[in-house]
Amino acid sequence: MSNPVLPSNDPKRFEVSRSTLWVDHLMSWTIRLCGGLLILMVFGILYFIVMEALPLFRSPVVKEAGQVEHSAAPLVMGVDEWGEMPFVYSGGSSLQFLPMGGGDPLELEIPGLEGSAISAFAFDPLHQRMTLGLEDGRVGSFKVVYERKFGDDPTEERIEASLLAEPWFGFDEVEGKVRGVHYGDADTSRQLVIRHGEEGERVTVLMLTRKRALIGEAKLTVLGQIEVTDQLSGLPRMVRASHNGTTVLVACDNGIIDYFERDGAELIKRQSFQPFDAQEPQRMDFLFGGVSALLISQQGQREQWSLFRRDKEGERLFGKTKEFIGGSDGPSVFANSQRNRSFLLVEPGYLFIHHSTSGDLRWQSSVDYQPVAGVIDGKNQHVLVADSEGMIHRYAFDDPHPEASLKAFFGKVWYEGGDGLEYKYRATGGSADFEPKLSLVPLIFGSIKGTAYAMLFSVPVALLAAIFSAAFLPQPVKRVIKPMMEIMATLPSVVLGFLAVVWLAPLLETRVPSVVLMVVMVPIGALAVGLLWSRFPVRFRRRVEGCYEWLLVIPFMLLAGGIGWALGPLIESWWFIYRDPETGKAIADFRLWWPQVTGQSFEQQNSLVLGFIMGFAVIPVIFTIAEDALVNIPRSLTSASAALGANRWQVVWTVMLPVAAPGIFSALMIGFGRAVGETMIMVMATGNTPLMEWNLFNGMRTLAANIAIELPEATPDSTLYRTLLLSAVVLFLMTSVMNTIAEVLRQRLRERNKQI
Repeated sequence: MSNPVLPSNDPKRFEVSRSTLWVDHLMSWTIRLCGGLLILMVFGILYFIVMEALPLFRSPVVKEAGQVEHSAAPLVMGVDEWGEMPFVYSGGSSLQFLPMGGGDPLELEIPGLEGSAISAFAFDPLHQRMTLGLEDGRVGSFKVVYERKFGDDPTEERIEASLLAEPWFGFDEVEGKVRGVHYGDADTSRQLVIRHGEEGERVTVLMLTRKRALIGEAKLTVLGQIEVTDQLSGLPRMVRASHNGTTVLVACDNGIIDYFERDGAELIKRQSFQPFDAQEPQRMDFLFGGVSALLISQQGQREQWSLFRRDKEGERLFGKTKEFIGGSDGPSVFANSQRNRSFLLVEPGYLFIHHSTSGDLRWQSSVDYQPVAGVIDGKNQHVLVADSEGMIHRYAFDDPHPEASLKAFFGKVWYEGGDGLEYKYRATGGSADFEPKLSLVPLIFGSIKGTAYAMLFSVPVALLAAIFSAAFLPQPVKRVIKPMMEIMATLPSVVLGFLAVVWLAPLLETRVPSVVLMVVMVPIGALAVGLLWSRFPVRFRRRVEGCYEWLLVIPFMLLAGGIGWALGPLIESWWFIYRDPETGKAIADFRLWWPQVTGQSFEQQNSLVLGFIMGFAVIPVIFTIAEDALVNIPRSLTSASAALGANRWQVVWTVMLPVAAPGIFSALMIGFGRAVGETMIMVMATGNTPLMEWNLFNGMRTLAANIAIELPEATPDSTLYRTLLLSAVVLFLMTSVMNTIAEVLRQRLRERNKQI
């Protein structure tokens, strides 16, 4: 039975059934709930990455973790990698090992002394090597070897220590006993620096090499013996050899430090420099890596001097790169970390832990004893300090991210090898002594640069195409064009990146003048044809009806593009001439001309390639949203404007663009977000070099691309892992700020249009 038709004046005809109201109510709350969950999910992701990045800015945690007593103040102290069994040398012919967990001390005789007294010594905690100089003129070394042993019960474990003897060396023309000694070890290339003589006035360097044998152990042999006394700037007081076996520093009594560099079997003096005013340094120690040295004056000034080139073609020389806060005029104790650029400085009444890359003071504390020796264990988890009474104090040290700080991420840092303060990003290297460079500024700059070039190409094309489609394009053609543009937006970015690498980048590399001419001539040709068409008699123009004038423009645009492509090599042969600096030969090649004239690089994968391919990805997004905003303008407004005598372009300029401005602005912001967050195209088309140049012909590295490249290889909870998550936070904040500004401007545009 059909429902009765109610009269039009019956109020019941407006009533809605209860089931419909319940469904409507349910759906309204479902939409609200889903929207709230989506917002909560976004903030949940942000909370996760923020919490993962926050430990980067945590201060070190240092607390006392036990003491052990020795009968005398040590001259040298070392420790195993777990920080459980330190050893001390207090003079004589033996080392004493002191278990921190209790137990009997262990005393081991130093091998190879043969009754001769020790007159000089040095300890290298990186290789656990003790280097000795004897009164009879011999020099040699031995290693302290620790092994962790387990019993039948897995909970039973102990640490056993032993001494591994290494060869002893004598050297010619010995005059007096050895007064100072230091060992530089780069595995196959090594050197022993010896200060000897009655007053320690002579310095000799033994050049050693370690040759691997087919059978048996590698043998350590002497390549040569070089005395550098005649090249010194004064009487030697301290000698140091770098960990990498290439550098020797000799500090003289007049405050001058002489720098020698090993070149094969030769030792060449490169430089003499004076860090402090005519005063002998109190301490001189190489930092981790052997490229920088920490110098401490008699008044407690702390300076880092590093090797770097003052110009691109000059040799590497020492220069002052950093100063560290703190310092007193008392004796200092130095201990280097074996894992990163942190180091311990101990002065009367104070302990300091610095980081050499950033120059930050990581931790400091006052103590009520007189420190005489210090060491950091191999795992960078314990700091041990011995006082003048023989007591050894152990501190548990937790600083997993010493490289991280606001200055490291967002400030300029003087890195080793650099010639000044700079922003630089290079998080990993090929060796353990690599200095991480974690500045996010080049990545932020790269994101802005890549987005700017992509928008520079895509915005004019997309907006003009949207205006033409909404106001001028015939409806039958529009039904074909708009779906095609929307299909373009579905192309996978990895496909576009592949096309950029395989096809577009090699093409643009050899035809830059042609491409530039095409970009200039095609729009100029279209404007010229349009201007010429507008000058034709009206009776002639009326023959082309239905807004099909664009068909007349296409052939001329193609012709202009073809002419620009063909003229490129000719223009290149006229203007872009590279002259070989050696032969003077002239070569017509833009790739060579650009670096010679501008001093900037030319790379195959560059910003020009990115602008085209990224613009191709962004154009459909901007076009679709902007075109919808223009089409949805009330017909009454455009018709009224036309009725008052405005032509089509005047209707667009005075009515459509102002009214649709909020929608167009939204289209631009969504396109901006698409460009900023793009990953695969940025990875494949830019070269991924974190540069800070607006050069059109080199690449960049963006925040999104960097996260995609390095996150799969980053160890969870490592500094790199957390730095990448910090990059994600920065990227989130960048897009949030831009979207907020865009929304505020869009609302103001909408309110202004309402008032109009």
